[in-house]
Amino acid sequence: MKWDLTNLYSDVASWQENFDLMKERLKEIPAFKGTLHDFENFKAYYKTQKDTVVKLHKLYQYASLKSDLNKKDVTNAARVQKMMHLLNEFGKATAFEKPEVLSLGWEKVKRFIEEDDLLKEYRYPLENLFHQSEHVLDAEKESLLANYRQLSSQGASLHGSLSVADNAAQKVTLKNGEEITVTQGNFRSHLADLQDKDDRETVFKAVFKHYETHKHTYADIYNTILQADIARMKSRNYDSSLESFLHGNKIDPVVYHNLVAVAKDSTHLLKRYYEIRKDYLGLDEHRTFDRFMPLAESSTKYSYEDALELFFKSIDHLDEDFKDKAYDALKEGYVDVYEQDGKQTGAYSSSALNEHPFIMLNFDGTLSDVFTVAHEAGHSMHSLFAKEAQPVATQNYTIFVAEIASTFNEHLLLDYFIDNNKGTKDDKIQLLQQSIDDIAATFYRQTLFAAYELKAHEIAEKGEPITHEVLNTIMKDLYLDFYDIDITQEPGKAYVWAYIPHMFFAPFYVYQYATSFAASLKLYDMVKEDPGAINNHMRLLKAGGDDFPMDQVAKSGLDLKDKTVFEAVVKRLSTLLDELELALKE
Repeated sequence: MKWDLTNLYSDVASWQENFDLMKERLKEIPAFKGTLHDFENFKAYYKTQKDTVVKLHKLYQYASLKSDLNKKDVTNAARVQKMMHLLNEFGKATAFEKPEVLSLGWEKVKRFIEEDDLLKEYRYPLENLFHQSEHVLDAEKESLLANYRQLSSQGASLHGSLSVADNAAQKVTLKNGEEITVTQGNFRSHLADLQDKDDRETVFKAVFKHYETHKHTYADIYNTILQADIARMKSRNYDSSLESFLHGNKIDPVVYHNLVAVAKDSTHLLKRYYEIRKDYLGLDEHRTFDRFMPLAESSTKYSYEDALELFFKSIDHLDEDFKDKAYDALKEGYVDVYEQDGKQTGAYSSSALNEHPFIMLNFDGTLSDVFTVAHEAGHSMHSLFAKEAQPVATQNYTIFVAEIASTFNEHLLLDYFIDNNKGTKDDKIQLLQQSIDDIAATFYRQTLFAAYELKAHEIAEKGEPITHEVLNTIMKDLYLDFYDIDITQEPGKAYVWAYIPHMFFAPFYVYQYATSFAASLKLYDMVKEDPGAINNHMRLLKAGGDDFPMDQVAKSGLDLKDKTVFEAVVKRLSTLLDELELALKE
């Protein structure tokens, strides 16, 4: 039930020894500057880079995972800071690479690639470099920007410290006199279990009080993120922050805009859902903290072992290679299951080059947690497939395709639940709610946050002030638009922008949850019609980062510039709502 980090390093001393070796290795890299026009030097440089990057990935993963187990441990945090500094030094040491390679011209670089097997591994990364050539600066300017790389990432680090290390569990007293402890990891289960509206509001307030109390600090931190993005945009001659984040992977901005447009055009379905919930639950009004309440009364709690068994049964009819990767992803030593004091909240899969991925959970026994296991297993399976099929240069896949792997597993698990339903009304309602909530959270909620990010960046790009009032207003307007809910009437909810870590750690990330969800749903429909179509999905997983992501998805038969991919999710939601209304009337 715990990570075994000795799978990476036997102990901290071993990590430190390798860290010190890499510090010395970085001193050798600048010697290649000005020599890449020569084939042998070009080849030697990429051989050195390959070995260096693999070792840096492993060093960072160990430091990061150890820190996430206890964010309150300053020694662990210091180790991450040391790694960030080392990675920054690597960035400075290799700053000459891109402009120097570009100066050789694509034809010469292509000849180099064709002459050596090692260099063939770098075909796509080098092709991508030339795709981005208009935004790569000369060596001197690249070196200058590299000096600021660590500074520009401090906003994310500050958010993590304030949200986790400096955020304590809250004890609250319910109306019946019972005292409970509310944490970032368990508050959703409390909101699902509590029948009294005032108690739900008390728990909700305990979570968001921290963000409201520190609203000025969070706004300043987020402004730091925005200004770093804008500085990058201007320095690299992009027209907008959005373009600067999409261009590298050749994502057509029409994908982003179509996603937001389709979601906004279908918000009537979300409002219909919350109206159904309000009426059935007998609420005067449906607040955001009511969304965790089950429509069917169920005290069912799932053990972690239950979650594993359910997921493995849901994939039992598929290809043996697919199943083998699922078991491998979740094997002992690579999953840290339960919440503990100081542990990073949420869930993720962490991968490093040529290493087995690690999964973090904060498992609390809810049905949602069962689906989280399948979700994160999808990410680790993706990494395992890529590690097996791809060389180092193309093992890392983009975020754009990453969520296809994870949400595909959720579709499998959901249909397994539905197909194996014993037929009781409560079971049916619970499963329908799970399905609808999944669409609401993964497709609509993430698209709402994507619209928020775009608006916040546009305001900052105009030079207008970024304050907590400005950010609250953006969120207020979007929640009214999407849900017809005034979040200013809820304790602290207007500060949800501060609560979402992805806004700070990975700008323009969350839209990819929604695009991937739509793509995975379409792929899953293909597999339902023909189980042999799982090979198309596995082909995408094995591709790693060997091509531009939209081209990878296109090879699976999907064009994400076509609104109909997103509209398929809308149609499914409409159908599920019809089924839910019938089930509630039975």
